[in-house]
Amino acid sequence: MPRDLPIGNDRFLVNFDTQYVIRDIYYPHVGKENHAGGAPFRFGVHAGGAFAWMGAGPGWSIDMRYEADTTVTHVVCRNDRLQVQLTCTDCVDFHETVLVRKFVVKNLAAEPREIRLFFHHDFRISESEVGDTAAYDPTTKTVTHYKNYRYFLMNVMCDGKPGCSSFAIGQKGQPGKEGTWRDAEDDGELGRNPIAQGAVDSVVAAHVLVPGGGEKTIYYWMCAAKVWEGSWDGAKELNAKVEKRGPEAFIERTRAYWKLWVRKEPLFFDELPEAVVDLYKRSLLVVRTQIDHGGGIIAANDSDITQFARDTYSYVWPRDGALVSHALDLAGYPELSLKFFQFCADVITPGGYLLHKYNPDQSLASSWHPWMGKAGPELPIQEDETALVVWALWRHFQRYRDLELVKPLYGRLVKRAAQFMCGYREPHTGLPAPSYDLWEERRGILTFSVAAVHAGLVAAAEFAHAFGDDDLARKWTAAAIEIRQGMDGYLWRPELGRFARMITVSDEGKIEVDATIDASMYGLFAFGVYPADDPKVAATMKAIKDRLWCKTDVGGIARYENDYYHRVSDDIERVPGNPWFICTMWLAQYEIAKAKTKAELRESVKVLEWVASHTLKSGVLAEQVHPYTNAPLSVSPLTWSHATVVMVVQEYLEKLEAIEQCKSCGQPLHRKYHSYERPEPDLVHGEGLGQGGKEAREGR
Repeated sequence: MPRDLPIGNDRFLVNFDTQYVIRDIYYPHVGKENHAGGAPFRFGVHAGGAFAWMGAGPGWSIDMRYEADTTVTHVVCRNDRLQVQLTCTDCVDFHETVLVRKFVVKNLAAEPREIRLFFHHDFRISESEVGDTAAYDPTTKTVTHYKNYRYFLMNVMCDGKPGCSSFAIGQKGQPGKEGTWRDAEDDGELGRNPIAQGAVDSVVAAHVLVPGGGEKTIYYWMCAAKVWEGSWDGAKELNAKVEKRGPEAFIERTRAYWKLWVRKEPLFFDELPEAVVDLYKRSLLVVRTQIDHGGGIIAANDSDITQFARDTYSYVWPRDGALVSHALDLAGYPELSLKFFQFCADVITPGGYLLHKYNPDQSLASSWHPWMGKAGPELPIQEDETALVVWALWRHFQRYRDLELVKPLYGRLVKRAAQFMCGYREPHTGLPAPSYDLWEERRGILTFSVAAVHAGLVAAAEFAHAFGDDDLARKWTAAAIEIRQGMDGYLWRPELGRFARMITVSDEGKIEVDATIDASMYGLFAFGVYPADDPKVAATMKAIKDRLWCKTDVGGIARYENDYYHRVSDDIERVPGNPWFICTMWLAQYEIAKAKTKAELRESVKVLEWVASHTLKSGVLAEQVHPYTNAPLSVSPLTWSHATVVMVVQEYLEKLEAIEQCKSCGQPLHRKYHSYERPEPDLVHGEGLGQGGKEAREGR
């Protein structure tokens, strides 16, 4: 079940599913550890002698959205059988590790009734059910779950008074002990057992008397604390803050903070549709929820994917992080991207390459890339991940000129990576040696990866020029030139009339061509190797659009021909694969890159409108969607999807500045910012390249 409403700060992330049930609780890192593990934290209502869990079976109508320009939710739940309507507000405080929930409970019956809300907790603290404890504290009238140094304290407030109206604590997952959540279902009364250990769960209740046709407000909060002293005083202190200030104050300040954050840059959106502008802001906010305080940018934090592969997307992929960082730089949030680059400098190997993926605490994550191939030892890498980090860092520096902050990264990150990329080459072609593709499915010499390595070497050469390492600059420029020549000679296939997805080269130099049409070949222009109006690029992009567009009412671009991942249709001619948001938006990036008039530029807006019309109601974007129903597939939200929205909108606005200029004075008629000057030229299509970069792009 997709995650619809992620809310969090950079230490505490909570995910709701589409039935308004909490499924993921990450702390103290975004992406690690998941203390819910996908188990439902049920939420129930008892009124008029009847009971219902939220989303469990028929009866509830649920409308789930965010408040505009915030990560604060606005959810309306109605149950006509219970004659109850709830207007719900949820947030994780922008600073403290506390989840605050507000429920305006409306009694739809004519007579006054006691209405009870039940909040169930099914923790797997530190991602294990073994050895947890749950206990009731009579001094604070709260329930706390803890294990080792992780503490979670839950409290409620009714009629302005804090403290749980009732509670139940017990063991779960054993014969005859399904869980304390069953305790609430019959008569709305809880057993009040004060403590349990092992595999445990709990329920806390809030009771209010609501006049007929009237309303009452209930608050609930969860405090997360990392307590090294071995007591739960830290959780109690945070609970005391909420009680003293009032939970409403935390909601109000979080609402204000995120409105300020997302509006930090005074953008002028020209004629972009309102739905696209809203999606741009929502995408910025969703991306922010997926970034850890240590700089790690998590691909996705939807634990539901474990049902498919027994692993998650809650990892830092350097490629995803580089592209997300670039989007953040375009949008004016360089402090976030810089922390990611520092993360990469910390984890890069002594050999100068980044490995498959990492945990947010910088430890090495799980991988399926082997260190041993058929011919012997091989590097288990996707080389584009190393290359794109260097490329994104150079573009960051071109835009912000933060020399003192970037300086330490030159030696630790750029030089190491460039020396590796320069030396890791296939001897017959001069192209980068084989590595795994960005889809993590095949090993060879990929057009996307080669384009990324070219861009990374050009960026490294520019850094070397800037820091006075002219010999290194010449060396890395020469390598980039050879790679560009190799692309012309081997990846461009005259017999196809376009680029190939991949080639493999035998020990004797024999070339085998993979002619599959793959959307990732957009990298040819996106990373500056070729201009977008190059006929070879145009032919390749036309093949992508013609062959990979899903010919259903949903539409959208598939990853590649005959894509198997989460496949729902065998009609490959009409549905070459499920539509992916990022692949579809690569078409928009192409339209922007090659546009020379505003009319041509507007072609990209059609793609953005398609994306905006295929989100969940909340504005959340999945990785891919069902080609017939538009239901989200795989993980939701995917950070890369939302970052690409940000990137496309920013590229659109910058291109509009370049196109619309006064004929008299040459100044832009359109300014991206209301009051700020346009940033320095970047490297979208080679702008701002030094001489070495220009030579490398031209293959000379």
